Amino acid sequence: MTMETNYIAILDFCTATVIKIRLTAEQIEESYKYADFEDFLSTLEEQYHFQVKNCCWMACETLNEESYL
Repeated sequence: MTMETNYIAILDFCTATVIKIRLTAEQIEESYKYADFEDFLSTLEEQYHFQVKNCCWMACETLNEESYL
């Protein structure tokens, strides 16, 4: 069973920002065209205001959150 990437969680350590992206069906299809997922992520930088080189990220099928603030 393969995991489908539906969400991307990004920690931008230059701006101390957590960015959560729910990929559209079109973005999911587009991501399959890239051998390296990080290359696909770089196509989203301008739209979501981040730079891959300044971030840690994870891709996941479902997104769960916990906050202890």
